[in-house]
Amino acid sequence: MRSDLEKILCLERVSYNYLDTICALSDIDLDIGVGERFAIIGANGTGKTTLLQMMNGLIYPSSGRLFFKGHPISKQTLKDKGFLRFFRERVGFVFQDSDVQLFCPTVLDELLYGPLQLDINEREALDRAFEVMEMLRLENVKDRPSYMLSGGEKKKVAIGSVLTMNPEVLLFDEPTNGLDPKTQCFLVELMFALNEAGKTLVVATHDLSLVDELQAKVAVLSEEHRIEKTGGASEILEDEDLLLSVNLIHEHIHRHGEIAHKHIHSHYLFHRHKE
Repeated sequence: MRSDLEKILCLERVSYNYLDTICALSDIDLDIGVGERFAIIGANGTGKTTLLQMMNGLIYPSSGRLFFKGHPISKQTLKDKGFLRFFRERVGFVFQDSDVQLFCPTVLDELLYGPLQLDINEREALDRAFEVMEMLRLENVKDRPSYMLSGGEKKKVAIGSVLTMNPEVLLFDEPTNGLDPKTQCFLVELMFALNEAGKTLVVATHDLSLVDELQAKVAVLSEEHRIEKTGGASEILEDEDLLLSVNLIHEHIHRHGEIAHKHIHSHYLFHRHKE
């Protein structure tokens, strides 16, 4: 993984407590480079979603500092309308649950909403919407409401509603959850295409096969809500002791009479092919 990338997101000793008492993140240091594929992995409840929400300026650190392109992201800085627009144009968030993200009458309206909120003229907004619909193969559902869409179609619309704003950074929260294999494959191919077009991708997931496919740089969150380790995908995924310690894989014990057999259980590891 290149070490000379210009930083686009930087977190310095960031912690976050819900209700000022419940720890969600503790002392997080993280640098994400321009154009990088970056994965944040950890078991459920380790703070992955909280970390993405913070990167998107939806919540703010209890302590520590967060920067986007060298600019501090805080409740105070995002009160400035000029900076708020600068930030919202450049960072997009795809929620884990598409139903949380979709609220407009039709698919076309969903794709138009973001650009129009950014005061992009209607003609350009329509051009963007139809270009994104073609890319995501959504033309045939453009007039449907979201409740008439399949889970895979909803995910595509949620992604499309972000892409029409043409952000530099895309934050994906558990993007493969609930998707069929064909849609998962389409999503991975789309992520590569977006990254090749210069987008920075940050993916929060416990899907180790997705991390392997993306060959992302990886930060591992522990159940103590800290970063346990960072490294390349291969280095992290081959470290079975690490993955066991953060509860991303587990051991099964089978007994045959007096003999006990242990083996690692993980969808990713089960399907891994050794060289």
